[in-house]
Amino acid sequence: MIPTDSPIDRRTVLRTLGGAALASVAGCLDGSRNSDTTTPNQTSATTERAGPLSRIAVEEQAIVVEVDADATVEQVNLIQPNGELFGKRGLAAGARQVSFEIGTAYEPGEYRIVALDGEETVAEGSLSIQPDLRIVEMGIGRNQPEEMWNSSGDEVTDEAFVTVENRGTGPNAVTKLLFIGDVPYPSDEEGTNYANHDDVSGIYDPESDSEVAEVIIPAGKQLTIYSFRSPFAFVPGSDISCQDGEQSGEFNLILKTRVAASEVSKTYNVQYTDSTSTEGCSISIGEHDG
Repeated sequence: MIPTDSPIDRRTVLRTLGGAALASVAGCLDGSRNSDTTTPNQTSATTERAGPLSRIAVEEQAIVVEVDADATVEQVNLIQPNGELFGKRGLAAGARQVSFEIGTAYEPGEYRIVALDGEETVAEGSLSIQPDLRIVEMGIGRNQPEEMWNSSGDEVTDEAFVTVENRGTGPNAVTKLLFIGDVPYPSDEEGTNYANHDDVSGIYDPESDSEVAEVIIPAGKQLTIYSFRSPFAFVPGSDISCQDGEQSGEFNLILKTRVAASEVSKTYNVQYTDSTSTEGCSISIGEHDG
């Protein structure tokens, strides 16, 4: 338990993990709740025309197939990279488009689209779907309050923001935000101790003012996500304290993701100035060159 005379505010105390008692997380966050920009010239994954299949594309979390108006196509099948059938959609009279919801638990790779007239194959197309998440920028509220959901008050001081871009051709979901290493309140057993707990994400949703299970990042989109568990809060007993003199080190920013259970990470250098109080401590962060 954090002492009542701790410099951490009440909101931080309420979200602190004590021993094995971890807060459960529910819900998900789509792009509409974060700063949302589209990467230039990349709004979806699209192939060239394949016979009467005029367009095959990934839109948000679905594969969309459009068929020429005069095509004799009764059904469209989607085949997964492993060769198994993902699903099939019939084309009703006058309908020229079908879609397959793939979510963020799909197998990355090449998908085949087969157009049928009865049992006869009319056309085949393919689409390679592979997310590619990149960490564009990270910072902390005490240094860049204008980048946070709330630009004033102690609420954002100890929190971090991370801007993430999906340069790939398929959606992905960030399911955990971790800070491991020389930060005052890390995400492992040295701090909030949620790194190995699947039901805790460490991601904050300003709209609901709660921790959320994931943030979905469509192909071609860039979003900013926020920490929930105050990685830059100076807590009693931490190895990092500005009152112990100037300190420097490095930490890993890690994003765990849903597609193929992969992760994205980047290492940062960090320096803490000497100060008589935590409020007067300056924190400098820069990308690690190694």
